[in-house]
Amino acid sequence: MPSLITLTLNPALDLATTTDRVAPTHKLRCGPVQRFAGGGGINVARVLHRLGSEVQAWALAGGVAGAQVRQLLADEGVATAIQPIAGDTRENFSVVETTTGQEFRFVLPGPTLQATEWQACLDTLAALTTAPRWLIASGSLPPGVPPDFYARLAPGARARGTRLVVDTSGLPLAAALQAGVTLVKPSLRELRELLQLPLASAAAWCAAAQALVHAGQAEIVALSLGEQGAVLATRNGVWQAPALRVSAATGTTGAGDCFLAALVWALDRGEAPPEALRWGVAAGAAALLSPGTALAQAHDVQRLVHSVPAPVSFTVQP
Repeated sequence: MPSLITLTLNPALDLATTTDRVAPTHKLRCGPVQRFAGGGGINVARVLHRLGSEVQAWALAGGVAGAQVRQLLADEGVATAIQPIAGDTRENFSVVETTTGQEFRFVLPGPTLQATEWQACLDTLAALTTAPRWLIASGSLPPGVPPDFYARLAPGARARGTRLVVDTSGLPLAAALQAGVTLVKPSLRELRELLQLPLASAAAWCAAAQALVHAGQAEIVALSLGEQGAVLATRNGVWQAPALRVSAATGTTGAGDCFLAALVWALDRGEAPPEALRWGVAAGAAALLSPGTALAQAHDVQRLVHSVPAPVSFTVQP
């Protein structure tokens, strides 16, 4: 059994292309299309694999697009456990407008899962004879899956000593936090929506992240801030690292997944939280060097991490 398992209930075949300008009603002549295996957990597994981790990507997939996702992962050498489903795996579509550098992302909801399909996933995880060190559940939940699905993973993971990581939004994120997890990685927008607070300053970001820790909802909160970097909060401290200045001309798709993968990779190696944060920021920046969801390459992450300044420690007022 691998040391790390990623779980993707709503994988996607990601299609990426370019066009001069996006405009209504006109036929938009596009450049060559690139195809990638996508979805939160799958992206995380691809980067963990590149960094040398013993990882297996678990996913529910079906139809022609699902078969392509399976083949693309095999081509990369990523170990998988793909559970077939009756529905067709979704396709997502991203277009970079070359005249402006803006990226337009069209994300479909995914197939409706039957209760037997998502329950079989829970049952299989519970029946593992050897528990992984980390279980990384990432991405949206497809139609038909209850919003507390990720929360249902928490008791079993806790009982078996598995560190549960959840990267999602909305009701699934709220439910997972109520159940208690090892690590969550909301974006600033997702945290604002969760807490219904403006969170307009660095002090507010740090206080909100550490409040989740002190409430017992997560042991670690990794808050991604886009162009403003990231915050990492634990019971022992809060740190902020700035983003690296890297051109996003090829799009930003998958940057958050790369950040999470490198963060978990570093924590699994025993790195201190501030150092793990530096690796995460480096991987998020490295993702911007490749188009579509080609994601961060290991040599770029290892090169860029030396450019990430030491994270600044914040003292959060009680």
